Amino acid sequence: MATKRGMPGDLLWGLPIMLALAFIAALVIAWAEKSKSAIPDLGEVPAFQLTERSGQELTRADMMGRLFVVDFFFTNCPSVCPLMTRTLKPLYDLYKNSDKVRFLSISVDPASDSLPALQAFAKEYGITDNRWLFARAPIEDVRKLMREGFMLNADDLPAGHPTYYILVDDKAHIRGFYPFNEEGAIYVLKQHIRELAREM
Repeated sequence: MATKRGMPGDLLWGLPIMLALAFIAALVIAWAEKSKSAIPDLGEVPAFQLTERSGQELTRADMMGRLFVVDFFFTNCPSVCPLMTRTLKPLYDLYKNSDKVRFLSISVDPASDSLPALQAFAKEYGITDNRWLFARAPIEDVRKLMREGFMLNADDLPAGHPTYYILVDDKAHIRGFYPFNEEGAIYVLKQHIRELAREM
């Protein structure tokens, strides 16, 4: 004689578990979206063409797929540029085993910063690989990139160059400006790199 049967036991136990997992997944997605939106998108880096210290051409396409920390400098700078480089060097060292993070220093004095001068500057700070690029271009191209690409003042070069580190994401979008001499700026930059790297 047939008897009335309820829902199978496995289904009764499985349904709450599935609902709990779905809820957790929704929370994780919401957290990821909130984390992503907490780092502003300040616009796209436009097309550019630079020459790296190795002699290789460097374009916007080379930024795709990696995070970049960008700054502007010149090799004969008597004060702030060496400080900026020394301040950034521990971050470069921190990511020595990561393929996701690169560094780019762009000269604001290309008349003096020849490729050998860029090579010597990099070597002085113990930078021997292509994870930290040093590049140059004609001064008008540099000014245009600073003004139109990175929204920075380019009137008083080389001495008056901006002293920010600029974070660019893996889609070549600017995600933040970090004053090199502001307490905590490197810490915030490091946190933002970690968050964006997780999303890659």
